[in-house]
This record gives sequence, C-alpha cells and structure tokens, in this order.
Amino acid sequence: MSESPVLTHASDGVLVITINRPEAKNAVNRAVALGIAAAIDELEANSELRAGILTGAANTFCSGMDLKAFVSGEVPIVEGRGFAGLCEYRTAKPLIAAVEGFALAGGFELAISCDLIVAAEDSRFGIPEVKRGLVAGAGGLVKLPKQIPLRIAKELALTGDFISAARAYELSLINEVVAPGTALEAAQKLAARIAANGPLAVAASKEIVDKAQDWHSDEMFANQQVIAQPVFTSEDAIEGATAFAEKRAPQWKGR
Repeated sequence: MSESPVLTHASDGVLVITINRPEAKNAVNRAVALGIAAAIDELEANSELRAGILTGAANTFCSGMDLKAFVSGEVPIVEGRGFAGLCEYRTAKPLIAAVEGFALAGGFELAISCDLIVAAEDSRFGIPEVKRGLVAGAGGLVKLPKQIPLRIAKELALTGDFISAARAYELSLINEVVAPGTALEAAQKLAARIAANGPLAVAASKEIVDKAQDWHSDEMFANQQVIAQPVFTSEDAIEGATAFAEKRAPQWKGR
C-alpha cells in the first residue's frame, strides 16, 4: 500500500478518502490532517464529484489523535478546518463515514462530522478522552448531544466507555449496520443513490438541513427560500421534471 497518509480514489462521481496509517490504527497526525483537508478541497472543487466517503485502511476507521505526535508537540489541526482538517468544517457536498473496527476519540469525532455513517456490526464508537486526562474537544462534547439524547452523550463523555454499532444504530447515530468488511461497499451504494440526484438540489438540501438547526422558527422558511429558490429556477429543475414526464433518466448539468 502507498505510504501516503491519505489516499483518494474517484469513481462514478464519488471520492473515497482513506486514512492510510494502519500501523498506527489510522491515528491522526499533522500529515493526515493536511491530507484530509486537501481531499475535501478536491471533493468540493471537482464538479464531477457528487459525494465523498471517508474511511480507514486495514479494517480500522480511526483511533483518534496520534498521542505520540501530540506529546512531541505536533498538532493535527488545520486552520479553519479544525482537528483532522474536517471537524470544524462543513462540506458543501455529502460526506459518508464508512466505519470498520474502531472509531474512537478523534476518530469518533471525525465520523460524527460526516453527514451519514455506515458501520460494520463489529465496529465500536466512543470518546475515551477522559481516560487519558483529555477532553473530546473536536466535536464530541458539542456535536454529539445534538445527534443522540443528552444523557447518553453525557454518559459517553464522562465514562469514556465504548458503544457497539448496534447501540449506535439504536440511538439513531448511524444510518446502516452491515456485515464486517462491507462498510465501504455499503457506503458506495449509498453514495451512488445520492450521486444520481440533481447536484444543485442535493447541495441546497444539505445546506438547508445543516443550517436549519440554528434557525429560529420565525425565520426558517425565509432562510430556506434564499437557498432553495435558485434550484427551482435552474436548468436542472426543468430537466428533472421533463425527464420524469418522458420516463427517462435525467441528464444533470449542475446549473
């Protein structure tokens, strides 16, 4: 396998981003953070790419921050992007986490920074930072309580205990639980379903869902209109309606 700490592969409109440090259980160092940020830039800039998948090499998603690098003074943060070049950044295009093995500490925070999560049934999730005298500062304490019940989020934060994929699915934290070794394949199928849709509509829908969490009820429809209206007046909107009437697959132009 290549020595690059982050690998990318594009196919059928989907960019697969792989953390490639299997010898360190895909722990995030500065090189990984920069690599993920660069891959996200590629995803955002390439109009042929409709969705991304974040995964890890050798059947492990990510064990979190590289503590050896941290002790030596290395910080795996990208300015404006946060931990691992992603945790404080909101992508314009959908990003799916394909989880095998462990998604722990910063690895868990990476997963919950993605829009959707597909996980192998033997995978494990957790923010064990308190066991190491640290805090889950890359989103575990601020994002997780918005994604699962508050008391469960507190339990994970204060005990540092792990939960199974089955428990994460029960909590509606992940979208799909699949057989071990098939998370990437399942994520690719999910990404293909997204990529088949109108790119303007997908981007606007994601932006609205993301931003609406912070909108007050008396402003939400006005804010939505600003984002949605350009989609309704686009060439893709006409093409989608025409293709439906003609019973054929639409040919999206992204405009």
